[in-house]
Amino acid sequence: MAPMSDDRIEVSRTVHAEPGAVFRILSTPAGHVAIDSSGMLMSAEGEPVAAVDDTFVVHMDREALNDFPLGLYDVTIRIVTFEADREIAWVVEGQLNIGHVYGYRLEPGAEPGTTEVTSYYDWSGISQEWRDAGIFPVISEGALRATLGILDQHRRQPPLPPWPQLGLADARHGGLIGDGSGPQQRIAQGHAQAPQVCGGARPPPPLA
Repeated sequence: MAPMSDDRIEVSRTVHAEPGAVFRILSTPAGHVAIDSSGMLMSAEGEPVAAVDDTFVVHMDREALNDFPLGLYDVTIRIVTFEADREIAWVVEGQLNIGHVYGYRLEPGAEPGTTEVTSYYDWSGISQEWRDAGIFPVISEGALRATLGILDQHRRQPPLPPWPQLGLADARHGGLIGDGSGPQQRIAQGHAQAPQVCGGARPPPPLA
């Protein structure tokens, strides 16, 4: 059973990577987007965080949850706890400065090369006005668990090779990437345009 109180949820999972490798994902803007289980985080801008009060911007789309009509908007992630390879936590700032905290604690796992990762969501610091709104928690235990599952996938699934080596067949023409055919050119052009479509977010660093 996950630890839960009237104003806090915690869930834990073993991730198949060293604490330092896991922490690198959690301290990069692109890493936050990559492991998001809600579908709201579209892309992010900024440098990897390294201290309390460091910030980065995340581009959000609330339509993924279809609960509040917020549409597209930006938030600033501000770090409130930073202990390298052990714990990181942040608050979300923007149009609504609620004061709830998201974070992760990392401990070496029981098996070599693993990490026991605890994801927590804490809304103990919100104002009475927000408490009276009756909307907390705004994220479920299941969503926290899903994010931990996605985090573990970064270690279990090897990264894709460069595009010219993929050898993907074009269904209509039978051409392979790398053989100089028309489909190769079309796929290569689409790949070149992908960063602009996704807001320029870079993939997170590998866990290994």
